[in-house]
Amino acid sequence: MSDTMSYDALPDPATDPAFYDGVVLKRLLAWVVDTLLISVIAVVIASLPLFLLWFIFPAVFLVVSLIYRIGTIKAYSATPGMRLFNIELRTYQGSPLDGGEATLHTIGYLVASAFFIPQIISLLMMMLGERGQGLHDMFVGVVAINSPGRV
Repeated sequence: MSDTMSYDALPDPATDPAFYDGVVLKRLLAWVVDTLLISVIAVVIASLPLFLLWFIFPAVFLVVSLIYRIGTIKAYSATPGMRLFNIELRTYQGSPLDGGEATLHTIGYLVASAFFIPQIISLLMMMLGERGQGLHDMFVGVVAINSPGRV
């Protein structure tokens, strides 16, 4: 996590707008892809032990979501949905997220998503901010950008 919250190591939206162009829409599309993948995985897991885990399906979905998001963000600094749309998460220092940052980002995302007001605030922040950051991004010190090799 960032100590200074300075954006110096990241592309400036004013001078390098290509790094931020379309990122909010791409994040939405990536979220749809990731939610579908998580849902399929959770359905398969819940169905394996004679469908007994269907009684606790929300918990199964939550655990799958945590493992999926933390694991893929730690490994690639992006979920499979983000990778599909060529976006990735970077710290304020410009580096990929490590395991702790991936965990904090995922927990922040899940908490913001669980409640209506933080979810709306986060969406508004993404749509109106020059870097398209949500609450959970600001909390951890993360920015979503178009993958540098694809700009």
